[in-house]
Amino acid sequence: MTASRLHLVRHGEVHNPARVLYGRLPDYHLSASGRAMARAAAEHVAGLGRPIAQLRCSPLERTQESAAPFAELTGLAPVLEERIIEPTNVFEGRRMSRALRNPLNWWYLRRPSVPSWGEPYRSVAERMLAAMGDCADAATGTDAGDIVLVSHQAPIWITHLAVAGLPLRHDPRSRRCALSSVTTFERVGDAWHEIDYAEPAASGIDLGAV
Repeated sequence: MTASRLHLVRHGEVHNPARVLYGRLPDYHLSASGRAMARAAAEHVAGLGRPIAQLRCSPLERTQESAAPFAELTGLAPVLEERIIEPTNVFEGRRMSRALRNPLNWWYLRRPSVPSWGEPYRSVAERMLAAMGDCADAATGTDAGDIVLVSHQAPIWITHLAVAGLPLRHDPRSRRCALSSVTTFERVGDAWHEIDYAEPAASGIDLGAV
């Protein structure tokens, strides 16, 4: 018996007054609104009435903090999972509206299909699907149940595209992945299928999203 469902949960709103693209930079924490958003996401998943067998999160502070309400409601200790972390990005620490006006940065935009500014989309999809597969394989017997992975906008959206068989190239501004949203999958054999998307805390704007 494999895990019934796997929920990819995006972190809540981050305190980012400088409005920089924070990427993998340390010390970016949830705002007060972000903590409330994370709680709403946890309550949404708990409200589905399904047992949660595993709770994992990216090692960044904002995802660990977003996993905390899940831990409180399920009694599970979050396990850090490096493979669901935010992609690398050359613009980390910079305000995008300013960086894109500088001609010296235009070289990084030359191949958006890769993308040339950071980790290739294919690499992100492969590591996300590998993590999801390992979690599902581990959820057997007495450990069977749903899985919660707390991750980031880009990895979740790229996973959505990969599972749907769509091109991974996309405009980051068009992603359907709100703060503290929940994208749910089921695995049939070796194939994942997306079955639901919810925005239990659809408010706030992530000014530092990749």
